[in-house]
Amino acid sequence: METGLRSHQGEVFVHSLSNPGAAGICPEMLEVAEEASRAGDFNLAVEIYSSQLADLQQPDRGLCLRKADSLSRAGRISEALDSYCTAANLGKLRPEELQLLVETIARTLREKELGIHATVNGSSKRSSGEDGFQSSGECEDEEALDLFSCRLCKCLLHEPTTVECGHTFCKRCTDDDSVTNCVHCKQNLSRKEGLPNGRRINVVLSGLLDKLFATESKARKLWIEGEDSWKKQNLSEALEKYNGAVDLVPSSGRLLHQRAELHLEMQNFSQAVQDASSLCRLKTLWTEAHYLKATALSKAGRNDEALQEYFLCVALKPDWAKVKLEAQKVLGELFSSVFENEDLPTPLHPLQGGLATRLIKPPALLSSLRPLPQKPGSSSSQDSEFTVTKSPPVDDSSSRLCALSAGKSDPSPGEGSTKSLADVLAALPAPPGGLKRKHKSDGPSATFSPPSKLLRADEAETCQTTAACGGRSVPAELLDSGDLECSLCMRLFYEPVATPCGHTFCLKCLERCLDHNPNCPLCKENLSEYLASRGYNKTLLMEEVLQRYLGDELAERKKIHEEEMKELSNLNQEVPIFVCTMAFPTIPCPLHVFEPRYRLMIRRSMETGTKQFGMCITDELKGFADYGCMLQVRDVKFFPDGRSVVDTIGVSRFKVLSHGQRDGYNTAKIEYLEDKKVEGEELTELLKLHDSVYDQANGWFTSLKDNMKSQILSHFGHLPSKDPDPQASPSGPAWSWWLLAVLPLENRAQLTILAMTSLKDRLIAVRRVLIFVTRKRPR
Repeated sequence: METGLRSHQGEVFVHSLSNPGAAGICPEMLEVAEEASRAGDFNLAVEIYSSQLADLQQPDRGLCLRKADSLSRAGRISEALDSYCTAANLGKLRPEELQLLVETIARTLREKELGIHATVNGSSKRSSGEDGFQSSGECEDEEALDLFSCRLCKCLLHEPTTVECGHTFCKRCTDDDSVTNCVHCKQNLSRKEGLPNGRRINVVLSGLLDKLFATESKARKLWIEGEDSWKKQNLSEALEKYNGAVDLVPSSGRLLHQRAELHLEMQNFSQAVQDASSLCRLKTLWTEAHYLKATALSKAGRNDEALQEYFLCVALKPDWAKVKLEAQKVLGELFSSVFENEDLPTPLHPLQGGLATRLIKPPALLSSLRPLPQKPGSSSSQDSEFTVTKSPPVDDSSSRLCALSAGKSDPSPGEGSTKSLADVLAALPAPPGGLKRKHKSDGPSATFSPPSKLLRADEAETCQTTAACGGRSVPAELLDSGDLECSLCMRLFYEPVATPCGHTFCLKCLERCLDHNPNCPLCKENLSEYLASRGYNKTLLMEEVLQRYLGDELAERKKIHEEEMKELSNLNQEVPIFVCTMAFPTIPCPLHVFEPRYRLMIRRSMETGTKQFGMCITDELKGFADYGCMLQVRDVKFFPDGRSVVDTIGVSRFKVLSHGQRDGYNTAKIEYLEDKKVEGEELTELLKLHDSVYDQANGWFTSLKDNMKSQILSHFGHLPSKDPDPQASPSGPAWSWWLLAVLPLENRAQLTILAMTSLKDRLIAVRRVLIFVTRKRPR
């Protein structure tokens, strides 16, 4: 602002050198006025500039501008307009000379009429204390906050595609090369080239959206077709598509915005103004809407009305330099237009004859000034500001809902603007602090009505309802649990996942199918890569729909699942049995799992949290032996084809009480085995036997050839140390199981020793085996 003052000051001194009539200008007084401005005493600066102008024979343009700026800063806008008019009569106003006037008017609108005060921590608040306005004054589009909207294009999902992380977007949005990461979780997305058939549409969600939002889905399809035609420069076809879409969903702000832009490109300026006006009604405080309307009005040659929208844009978004400059340009043109084709004498003194007053408010317009109706209980019209209206009144909200409405409806196509600068400036609101205009010819005053105050009652109620429900409402009668059933288990989706081919299943159902075949259960498309990546991320939108709209059904489905998991986690009643090899307590037992039934079994042991299952050897009559060892899963490594290597270790022995089956794998009801403890002389004898057999085992291992030792060490590790208390563990000392695992015994012989609950008997049996293998060893 200081730059503007310095430019005006320079103009004063240059003019005084070339204009003999300017000899009365006193530089010292100008310095005092400038000092008063810096101190914030703008009224004193005004008095000084007025006294300097009064001493001149001819008005000085630079001094008039400095006075006008000081009046603007003081909030005396109407008087400032007189000075700006005088300066404009002396020379065309440049846009940069009107910066202060535009900012002052916009600030007045923002603070007094719109009730939006200074920004605090990046957010603005209305005087009522309600949140909802950003510092830019721009309202967030409600459509973008809806559950069924794409977070990339902010519109209803069209051809929904679920990506690897489980989030869903429009297919055309994910196909955009610029989209490389998910906007929700920032996960990197696979490139289109890496997808053999491109991204596929989520079949279930697509059908659901078409059912719940049939009209909007159809409109969205037309909308997209219109965009595609526009890109190909087939504008007529694009407009036809847009018209069809707007007919279906006339309340879509984004759709209206795009159609208005299309009208601008086609130079259909009147239609662009109509769409922009409708958009301003829908989004009364959306800056982009008012800027679009201002642009359309400007291109239609209706600069006076465009200025009103530019003022509102600057009020809502004070830091928008582009729009501010546009407002300054249009305002400058309007000032200049006041003096075009006007046969009025130029007074010798700016205060003699009231030139600015006559131009801004000519007597012919006084009869058209009338107050707008006020709400009951509102303040007296004497304390309000002027709004210019035409008689008879025209009930066209496309004009009356604009920020600085002068009460005239938008002209019909082909009709030019009939407003003058008087109409535009007479509608300006009062400055902060309640200062009133002081024009002698002012008529009855009226209340300025910003967009937020001009919504009809039914429109306001509709907006509140929409905001309260967060966007689109789902018709309860259309949503059926049958629309969200897994085609494999025929039950409501539980932890739904979408395959790359676009089909949706329960996570557990899909995993079981892929255990048997790497193809989609429905379309038979090969899912080997999907299986290899194991990217079974839940479809988050589907989960949200289930929780929000089918909560009771989902709770029942979850209850059934939890009961199944509880049953599976009972490691006494129905223990999963892996029929393969001998396993012993404390001894590692690595497994290569490739059979579908055991894939399921291992997965369930992990999901239930037990991470345990039984290991038994086969039995020709019963299917598996009557004794076995429980294994604890320590780690699982999956291969791309679904196979896995499972690292387990033995934890406890058990006896099978009954045999059973579940989902293809064996189960058993079991009881755990523990060694019987002894005391007294039996304990002394046991300890002596324990030490003797350990020494015998250690001697046997030491005597083995190096290559045999290396094989044993690579598979089972070193011989465990001798236990100080051999009865401390229910299964006895660890070294005895290590020795039983490495000794060259048949499974049946090992099984017999495993089943023993007497540590003494087990040690005696091991000693016999050691004696046997020592004698048989080649010399």
